Amino acid sequence: MVCKMPGRKIIHIDMDAFYASVEQRDDSHLRGKPVVVAWRRNRSVVCAASYEARKFGVRFAMPAVRAERLCPNAVFLPPDFPRYRAVSRQAREIFQRHTDLIEPLSLDEAYLDVSENKTGLPTATQVARTIREQIRSELSLTASAGVAPNKFLAKIASDWRKPDGLFVIQPEEVDSFLLPLPVGRLPGVGKVTEEKLKGFDVQTIADLRRIDLPTLEGRFGRYGVRLYELARGIDGSEVIPDRPTQSISAEGTFQQDVLLTEMEPMIRRLAEHTWAASRKESRIALTVVLKLKTSEFKILTRSHTPGSPPCSCEELTNIALSLRERVGLVPQQRFRLVGVGLSNFREPEAVSSQPALFE
Repeated sequence: MVCKMPGRKIIHIDMDAFYASVEQRDDSHLRGKPVVVAWRRNRSVVCAASYEARKFGVRFAMPAVRAERLCPNAVFLPPDFPRYRAVSRQAREIFQRHTDLIEPLSLDEAYLDVSENKTGLPTATQVARTIREQIRSELSLTASAGVAPNKFLAKIASDWRKPDGLFVIQPEEVDSFLLPLPVGRLPGVGKVTEEKLKGFDVQTIADLRRIDLPTLEGRFGRYGVRLYELARGIDGSEVIPDRPTQSISAEGTFQQDVLLTEMEPMIRRLAEHTWAASRKESRIALTVVLKLKTSEFKILTRSHTPGSPPCSCEELTNIALSLRERVGLVPQQRFRLVGVGLSNFREPEAVSSQPALFE
């Protein structure tokens, strides 16, 4: 039976502290203890932290050495990605009981379009509640869910009552929910964009809504149109099943333009963030990309596909650093931005060197 509901009904499911929660579920001695999933290496970053560890300030993508300083009593465990992938597939099987329109973002989160659901439940809220109950009873894990008229709002909602929460934004509640929020809650608004918006006296989404479209488009280009729509709760992007990841990257803008030889510390930090984000993917990246923007706003990219995929953050970092040698500009050239990325994703079974990734 298919139950049709008027308008779009989107659920964003986010498993709570997924990797750490799987470890605690499978080892009773870890329950109630601060657990940090990370390799114990100098340049390793945190893949996941239990909520007990988060109380000490430990966060995803934080350098592991800093996490250890913040929480010296934490139990550090190396990630077991094959096991996490297996649990992720079990969660996906639960989603598929309710809808075929599932767009995974990573191993631990996904969008579901339940405008029509397969189980005959009358509302998207009941679908989300049922999914969470099934995850709890069948997988012994918890998940938070957000229900809203579009993907953008559903993702914000799922974070509203974490962990183990459910938050619903009805169509008629969009303005009352959205307008008081800080503008930094909008997707794509990082520290640099937030600072630019402060130049317009924009602190909240309500402030942003007062800026007209020509002004935003003139200052931010195509992204200005996106900002205009998001400030009004508009997001027409569809839930696309099995959308393959094309690339993962992290970028940083320097406070002052720098020489190529001066950007190593930034490249190392960005490589850590990119590596941590890539560990949440079910597929494996084969190509390392270095992106540069000159002081004249010219964008350059250099890439390298090694004989086997990067198997550690250190290897990713070293490749990214070596790509500077292929830039080919005068030594005096200065740069305003650098990015480190991974691309050319493949399924694990298609990568002959897959076991090396999990050593």
